[in-house]
This record gives sequence, C-alpha cells and structure tokens, in this order.
Amino acid sequence: MAPPRFEPPERFNIADYFLDARVREGLGERVALRLDGGELTYAEVQRLANRYGNALGGAGLRREQRVFLLLSDGPEFVASLFGILKIGAVAIMVNPAQKPEKLATLLDYCEPACALVDARHLEAFEAACSRTELPPSILTVGAGAASSSRHRSLEALAEHVSDELPNVATHRYDPAIWLFSGGTTGKPKAVVQTHQSFANTTECYARTALGFGPDDVTLSVPKLFFGYATGSNLLFPFAVGGSAVLFPEHPTAEIIFDKIRRHRPTILVNVPTMVHKMLDHPEAAAQDLSCLRFATSAGEALSVPLYRRWKETFDVELLDGLGTAEMWHIFISNLPGAVRPGTLGRAVPGFEIKVCDDAGRELQAGEVGRLWVRGDSRALGYWRNLPKTAEAFRGEWFVGGDLVSRDADGYVTYSGRSDDT
Repeated sequence: MAPPRFEPPERFNIADYFLDARVREGLGERVALRLDGGELTYAEVQRLANRYGNALGGAGLRREQRVFLLLSDGPEFVASLFGILKIGAVAIMVNPAQKPEKLATLLDYCEPACALVDARHLEAFEAACSRTELPPSILTVGAGAASSSRHRSLEALAEHVSDELPNVATHRYDPAIWLFSGGTTGKPKAVVQTHQSFANTTECYARTALGFGPDDVTLSVPKLFFGYATGSNLLFPFAVGGSAVLFPEHPTAEIIFDKIRRHRPTILVNVPTMVHKMLDHPEAAAQDLSCLRFATSAGEALSVPLYRRWKETFDVELLDGLGTAEMWHIFISNLPGAVRPGTLGRAVPGFEIKVCDDAGRELQAGEVGRLWVRGDSRALGYWRNLPKTAEAFRGEWFVGGDLVSRDADGYVTYSGRSDDT
C-alpha cells in the first residue's frame, strides 16, 4: 500500500497540480464545485482563478507577498486561493468572523500586503486595520459592502482582465500557504508550508490511504480556512477530478443533513462535536446516509461510545485520525476496513512515526511519550519564532506536544498534551 515517494519537479506550483492539470487532462467539463444554486466545472473555476490572479497582479500584488483570505466558503474563496498561488503569492487563510482585536493581532504578526475580505465582514476588518501600524490594502469580495466603500472590489477588477494566466514557476519548497498552530491555550504560531507539502499529503493520505477518486463528492463540516477542510473538501477532490460541496452558512446538524440530501456526497469531513449533534437530532434515525463511503473525524477526541453510536445509527464508517499544521494534514489515521475504535489509527503510508521520551529515546509498545513524525510534508518552520522552530523541527522530524502510545500493531492512542506548543 505504500505510495512511491512523491518527488515533484524543482519548479512546482500547486495551482497547476490541483487545478490546471485537470483541464489539461480533458476534465475541464467535469463538475468541480457543487453549490445549492448551481455547479461550476473545472474549466470555469480555472477561468475565474485566472481572472482573480490577473486582477491581483494588476492591483500590485507580487510574488512571495502575503495575502489574507477572509472569505466564506464558495467559488470566490476557491478562485482567490488559486489566483494567489498562480502569481506566486502566499495565502494566509483566516476566519472572516473573528473579532477586530484578534484580527489586529494577526495583522501585526503576519504583515500581509493585501487582504481579500468578505464584504459582510468589512467593518470588523477595517476596525482591526485601525489598530495596526501596517494595514494591508483591501479588496472586497461579494455583495454587501456599502456603495461608498473606499475599497476596490476584486470581482469588479476581474471583469476587465484576461481569463488566461500562466503560473509563476515557484520552487517546490517556496511558501504556498500559512496555517496557524497553537496549543490548547497558547498563542497561535504561523506555520510556513510549502507547495510540496500539499501535494505530498494528497498523494499519501488522499490517494493512497483513503482512495479518493473521480467519482467522489466531498462535504465538510469545518470551513475551508481550516487546513483540515482545505485539504479534504477542496484540494483532495480536485487532485482526482472529483467535486466538493460548498455552502457559506454556519453548519448545524439540520444543514448537514440537508446538504447530504441535496448533493449525495460520498465523503463527509466531520468533527466529534458535529457527530454528537447529528446523533442527537430528533430525526437522526430517519436520515439516509447510504451515499457515504465513509466519514472522517479529526480535531477532537472521538470516544469509543460516540463512534459506536454513529456506526449503529448511520452504518457509515467513521475514520478518526491526527494531523498537525506543521505536517499540514492527517498523517495518522484509521482506514476503511481497518478501524480500531478508541485509537487514531496507524501511520499513513509515506509517513514515519515514533514515540519517544523527553530525551528523544524511542519507547516500547504501550508506553506513553511524545509523538515524533517525519515525511515530505514537513513545514519550513514558524514565522518569526526561531526558538519554537528549533525545539519542534529536529532534522527530518517534527516533535510536537502530543502525548501518545503505540501498540504492537502500530495503532496509536492519544493521551493528551505535554506542553502548550
């Protein structure tokens, strides 16, 4: 089951790997995005991304500059992300609903050159900018901004540019997307992830471990600004010619059931909190989830009783796993047909893990220690935090604060955190 080692060329841009390659392969008319109001094909997403990329370049954005992405789930988010990547800039995905004081902290820390802001959240973002010394230029996205807004509209700029755009020949180790990592109460750290990382995990986890294919339709509880969803509900299906269901609303059990009825996804990207809510819904037993090949779970502990309730109620496999921003996505997971409830599963093919004591000595099966992981999805480090980078990135290995044990069969059980990194 081990995948061949993924070795992208030295000049490698994931906008091509995830999007443009599908059109070159003759899949341009396949459905890429499924919305309540219609569908977009790969060719349509590509043209929109090219226009957005051209508009951003025309607005002065340059290679390697950072862009805040504060957008709701929808075609604009997808096209903006790929447009940013196409011109060699770096995307920083941020919850558009965060409060001004939190946004101001992130602005001071990341210093983006530009921000693409959902017009519905413009007022809060302007309040955040008023608190920072280096406010970015702002492009609004979507309806809702006041007609007198002093900020330009990305859609308006994109109306007057070409829908063709050659990708910048980024290096495979160039920064592509920043993700945020933090302990339970620690200050978030920006994890600088490369173009290679996103493709590598796609090959190892999505294609090899989970078997994503062109007939898969994904639906996610977490929103796209979470790395877990960015992969599972956008990049993974796009890598194989599948499609993703997107909706802007805050998810509830009723909304998730409604999207399943409407779009009949094959993969549900879930979290334990929503698993609880779906099971507690008064009409849970009447829901038809037979379209699902499986559901995934991450981000919180999935208890054995909760897993069993889900399996008994919906008869759908629920795959718990563990990933980190530092390794981008899931690298330990239960797999279809090989689930051991109460565990996180085993190392995803293409990744290696070990459990060590504080001195770095590997422990025996059943002993609890810190989790070490290595693979070709390792980040470059933490932005402006050399001490934490030196502590966590040790040669090829990433050493976080997760405490785990591993049994004789390689299944990993989570035991908590050793610190707040």
